[in-house]
Amino acid sequence: MSRRALTTAAAALTATTALLLTACGGGGDKSSDDIKGADTGSTSPSASASGGSQAGRPDVSVPKDLDLVFDFDTPSDAKHAAALADAANYIRALDHGIAQQDANDAAYKFYSTGGAQKYAKSQIQAWVKGGWTVTGRDRYFKAEVAPVGDGKALLATFCRNQADFFSKKVKTGTVNRTEENLDSYQKFSLLMSPSTTSSQVWQARQIEVQGRVKECKA
Repeated sequence: MSRRALTTAAAALTATTALLLTACGGGGDKSSDDIKGADTGSTSPSASASGGSQAGRPDVSVPKDLDLVFDFDTPSDAKHAAALADAANYIRALDHGIAQQDANDAAYKFYSTGGAQKYAKSQIQAWVKGGWTVTGRDRYFKAEVAPVGDGKALLATFCRNQADFFSKKVKTGTVNRTEENLDSYQKFSLLMSPSTTSSQVWQARQIEVQGRVKECKA
């Protein structure tokens, strides 16, 4: 089952793209959202590399049969490291919501706003509607972080290999296994900015997920 983005982060932050949401064995949804520039502060949040709950942060733990792997080198710049860590927490939170079967789960709302929050909710809703949860191994790698505009917002990009990431029926436990192919490889782009309520947290504002990315398979 793959997660496809409904929004595009372009250099001018004004482009719009609609991609079909697909789900292995599940249903689908289709919508779009405009990319806007982010109003951000000049704080220097610290990184949160743990998937567990920390003081003031929601639980983003996932089931034992789901292995989320973030094979990232930690950026030397503190802001870049914090943004990348919370981009990973956004992914964890999305899967946490699916596992909890809760489209209004607090975790993804904590780590996102704007289009990225709408995307997470739509993804969780699609999985819940289909009666699916997540299982297997989901690997993210080749991470890069770059400033956007005046540098207060950052664009975190990374590859994904979901060849061993599967959907599982909540009621029966039946796993929908698929063979590895080019569809297994995606590229994520997350527009990150500091939260307006906490200087220690970065939030995903917009998201793009490109499918069938050959450079991520190489």
